[in-house]
Amino acid sequence: MEFRNLEKLLEIKREEYMKLAVVACHDEEVLDAVVESYKLGISEPILIGDREKTISISKEKNLDIGSFEIIDEKDLDKAAEIGVKMVRNGEANFIMKGLVDTSILLKAVLNKEWGLRTDSLLSHVMVYEVPNYHKLIYLTDGGMNLEPSIEDKVKIIKNAAEVARAMGNKSIKVACLAAKEKVNSKMKATVDAGELKSKYENGEFEKDIIIEGPMALDLAISSEAAKIKGYKSEVAGDADILLVPNIEMGNGIGKSITYFAGGKSAGIVMGAKAPIVLVSRADDHMAKLYSIALGSISAKKQN
Repeated sequence: MEFRNLEKLLEIKREEYMKLAVVACHDEEVLDAVVESYKLGISEPILIGDREKTISISKEKNLDIGSFEIIDEKDLDKAAEIGVKMVRNGEANFIMKGLVDTSILLKAVLNKEWGLRTDSLLSHVMVYEVPNYHKLIYLTDGGMNLEPSIEDKVKIIKNAAEVARAMGNKSIKVACLAAKEKVNSKMKATVDAGELKSKYENGEFEKDIIIEGPMALDLAISSEAAKIKGYKSEVAGDADILLVPNIEMGNGIGKSITYFAGGKSAGIVMGAKAPIVLVSRADDHMAKLYSIALGSISAKKQN
């Protein structure tokens, strides 16, 4: 089944809970989301953080955490280490950032001795449901990698494709975004996009991935714009993954979808041995809940 909206993520019947290690769990919004995820059968939270504060928050908000394992650890570095090691040892299936700096959690994830490193690259994948687009959009990478190289972009595409597959996509159409459709040596985004398309044509990607580029955003998402401009491609107007050339474009597109278009969203970090739910303090309750559900279904696919 291919998911066409994020609400469906909350409705699917799961055979088992995916265990979620929540690092620095003593946060109101995070506790709200993980408790609801448990009620919906999405995840079984393991709470790692300040036990006293966590219990106090749960009482104030009338949240039932009585069935959850709580590991009392006030030191944030140690809490991150505990969460990462639980995932590494198979005691948890994925991990979530609570009231802790992203840098602390990622430092633990990338620890050479007991972390969750792989041969891939950590990259952020945002999934957006936009009212005037006919399917979900996978935007990458507007959250982690500043100016990725060609080699980085190959890994970023593969990470996003892994999420798309977990969401039921059989054919994954990738638009390598730039400001124009022709390769121009003065515009790095177009050069990289052209090279990525060549790699695709040479069979360097999985068979379910289709890559087009360079492409402007309007051509990637509007078949009408492609028709008017005479741009022919099976990706045009039907893109699944929007690969951005740098973090500025990704950040701008993502926030435009949220604040201008009223889009719904979910986001995770891929490229480690398990998905990382890395939500922003500004994300609303539903975005956090959708992100947990996205992490859960991606973790299930990896297991």
